[in-house]
Formats: sequence, structure tokens, C-alpha cells
Amino acid sequence: MSPRRRMALIIKRLKENFPGFVAERGDPFLTLVRTVLSQNTSSKNAEAAFRRLVERFRTPRELAAADLREIMRLVKPSGMYRSKSRSLKLLSGQILERYGGDLGAVMRMPYPRARLELMSLPGVGHKTADVVLAFAGGRDVLPVDTHVFRLSRRLGFAGEKDGYEEVRRKLEDATPRGKRVLAHLLLIQLGRTVCRARNPRHRECPILDLCPTAQA
Repeated sequence: MSPRRRMALIIKRLKENFPGFVAERGDPFLTLVRTVLSQNTSSKNAEAAFRRLVERFRTPRELAAADLREIMRLVKPSGMYRSKSRSLKLLSGQILERYGGDLGAVMRMPYPRARLELMSLPGVGHKTADVVLAFAGGRDVLPVDTHVFRLSRRLGFAGEKDGYEEVRRKLEDATPRGKRVLAHLLLIQLGRTVCRARNPRHRECPILDLCPTAQA
């Protein structure tokens, strides 16, 4: 079975098992802030930190002017709060200076240029840029987080030594156009609930017969 055919079947089954996933478009700046806070932590901790922060500071102007110690206090639940706080304050200042506080122009750029623009901001790497472009820019990209990395290898779409860009390209090549953001969401849900890093729940897996690791 070709990778494209197998991925199409995987998406179909995961949609049936995890209904209701829709990629809603969010505000570019708030999506960026949320994604920076999500780095190297759980979604629960990142969301707690995000909610605490945006209750006080919601715009690049507000965050750039905020006291660094106050930002640290608010985002502490996310872990690595010192470096994240510095990045958020610095990138807010740069967004204010370079784009007048509005990332809308960046969201309208061609994908390669928009990605480079975002990655030039402090604390923004490949994954963070791709998440922002997917969920705030409406781009048909497949961001690769920890869960997606793990599943891409277990499902045989990528090799153990493949880095971020190789995994992303291989997954996007295998995924039907217009379904890449959905595939990202579904793979994350499978990774969180079934295909866990330790003790994967094979008996509960809806795509067990499509997984070469499980069949080995």
C-alpha cells in the first residue's frame, strides 16, 4: 500500500474515532504566545500559563511594556519560564517595531517567506512557526510536535534519524492536500490517548493493522 493511500485510511479512521476536530483560525499573536508557552511542557501546563498571561497582557504593546518579573510569575506553570518570558517580551517588541503590532501582513506572505519572518523572532523555531501559520494563517501545513514525531516513526512514514524538516516533508507528501492540519490534530490525539511513548494501548488502537511497528 502506498504511503498516500495508507495516510488517507489513517485519517479516515481517526476521524471516526475522534470526531469533532476542526481547525479554527485564531489571532496570530495570541496563537504565537500560546505556542511558545507550549514548548517542552504539557498542554495542560501551557494552557494554564497562557490563560494567566492573557488576563493581563493580550497585545504586543502590552507585553513589550510589561515587567519581565511579572511575565515570569504569570507563565511559571509552563516551565522554562525565564527563557520563555524573555522571548515573549522580546518578540512582542520586535512585532511592534517591525509590523506595527500586527502580524496580519506576515500571515498573507507566501509560506516560505512567512515562515522565515516568524522564525526570525526570538524563541520561534520551525514547529512554532508552522503552528502559527496553520492555526492563524490558514496554511495547509503539518506541524510536527513530540506526538507527531513519535507516530511518524512508528507508522513508518519517517526514519529514526530524520529531523523536523524531513519528517514534515514526508508526512505532507503522504497527506492529502487540505487535510494536513486535520492530520496534525488527529495524530496528536492518538499520541496522547493511545499511542503513548510508554506502554502504547495496542488493543485500543483504531489503526493497528496499518501500523508496521505493531505488525512487526
